[in-house]
Parts: sequence; C-alpha cells; structure tokens
Amino acid sequence: MTFNLATSNKEELFTEVCNSLEDLGFNIEAIDKNRPWGGFIVIDQDSTASFLHYYFPDLAESELDAELRLSPKILLVAPSKKLSWQYHHRRSEVWVVVAGEVKVITSDDDSQKNERNLKEGEVIHLAQGERHRIIGTDKWGILAEIWRHSDPENPSDEDDIVRVEDDFGRE
Repeated sequence: MTFNLATSNKEELFTEVCNSLEDLGFNIEAIDKNRPWGGFIVIDQDSTASFLHYYFPDLAESELDAELRLSPKILLVAPSKKLSWQYHHRRSEVWVVVAGEVKVITSDDDSQKNERNLKEGEVIHLAQGERHRIIGTDKWGILAEIWRHSDPENPSDEDDIVRVEDDFGRE
C-alpha cells in the first residue's frame, strides 16, 4: 500500500486508508478523526482473522483462539504529534508499522526510558501494564494494532487508558 504520508490534509489521508482497507475486504466499524494526534479506524470483529493474516502473518494461530477477543485497529499518527504516555490494565497490544515511520517509547515504570524508531514492517509487542507512547516523525505514520484483552468478560476499551503524561491535557 502506498499513501501520501507527506500530506497536510488529514481528511484526504483517512479517505485513502479507508478505501485501501475496503479494497482489502475489511469491514470498517468506526472512524475517529478527532484525536489531537491523528486518529484511528476500528475494524469489525468479523474481519479479525483476515486482519491478523494480512498484517500479522507471523503471529501464532493461537491468537485466533475463540476464547480471546482481539480488537483490530489502524492508527494514523500525525507528523511530530505524540500519543499520551500511557498503559492499560485490561489489554496487551501488538503493533506493526504499515506505512511510514514512528518513534516508540516504552518502559516498565513511569519514566520514559527506551526509545526506538520503528520502520515499515517492524512489529512491537507491548505487555499489559507496560508504559508506551508513539511519536510521529516528519511524515504521517500508519500502524495496524491488535488489542489482546486479558478478560474476555470485561474487554478493554478507550476508558482503559491510564495517562501518565499527555501533551493535550487529557486525563
């Protein structure tokens, strides 16, 4: 997939990415273009298996265990923007850079220690409770993301974000 990552038109990039996802046969459940760092596209649960096979071919088949609920998403990270320094109580995450490049900071405590650049095709696994942050570089970064819910009876959601630090004043 090729996208215009140098664009300053957020709406245009979202349209491009949504069209590409639909061309691949993924059903889009929701779109959030209103995040101050960019936004995300939620993929319908019925598309989870094909989403995993397409974006995460190296994940074990056990990831498709019917007991586990996975939540597939696409993140669009704007140039030079930072997602909050955060962690989650009810999920772990796996990300793969689909297009562009991003910086990622991780730590097992509240101090921002481990920073690295992730380029297209690189994958990162984040444990439940692990602190993390994505930072946009000079162009848009696009990531595929899977949430692994630790409790299928009480799945994680956007309210399961514990923000340690946020550039946009969110709690």
